[in-house]
Amino acid sequence: MSDKPINIIFLGPPGCGKGTQADVLDDKLGIVKLSTGDMLRAAVKAGTELGKKAAAIMERGDLVPDDLMVGLIADRITQPDCANGFILDGFPRTLPQAEALSKMLSDNGLEITKAIEFTVNDTILVERITGRFSCANCGAGYHDSFKPTTESGKCDECGHTEFTRRKDDNAETVTQRLKAYHDMTAPIIPYYQDKGLLVKIDGMRDIDEVSKELLAIFN
Repeated sequence: MSDKPINIIFLGPPGCGKGTQADVLDDKLGIVKLSTGDMLRAAVKAGTELGKKAAAIMERGDLVPDDLMVGLIADRITQPDCANGFILDGFPRTLPQAEALSKMLSDNGLEITKAIEFTVNDTILVERITGRFSCANCGAGYHDSFKPTTESGKCDECGHTEFTRRKDDNAETVTQRLKAYHDMTAPIIPYYQDKGLLVKIDGMRDIDEVSKELLAIFN
């Protein structure tokens, strides 16, 4: 692995496995996953200057502007846990955000190492997400088709018989989220492709296979 920090952007629609793979890279390579939502909440709670600005904007019900979000990221990547690099999942979502992020990193002597696009089949992805459920007691995850409980109606881990599903894991909501991704975020893919940073990975394969391909890229 390079001595330089590995700074990665994960691109792909909800449910394509970005979070799972970010955890793998964090565990194996010490590259921390950064969530803009977590950063916002932390800044607001800490009462930083940027946090106070963000709180006032959110209280009005407005979207936090790009320059403030990039400022939050600029502050966050100076923390010790980002020494080996970071993974941005959920940002940038638009071309102006991608351009602003690149400028900020360049101003700080940093750059994006790779932009990983998790390619998916929308129809299968809807099935993957809408079939998810979990044990109401221990949180063990299952799927109607891909990972049912061994004994019908009984958790494999703790034997509990009650299960829950996320309210937004329904076909209509997932389809809307996919459309929003394709309309808004997909246009930034050519931006990273033109810079020679884009790597496409089949996000529909087995989790372990995707992990091996990712680790091979950065090792």
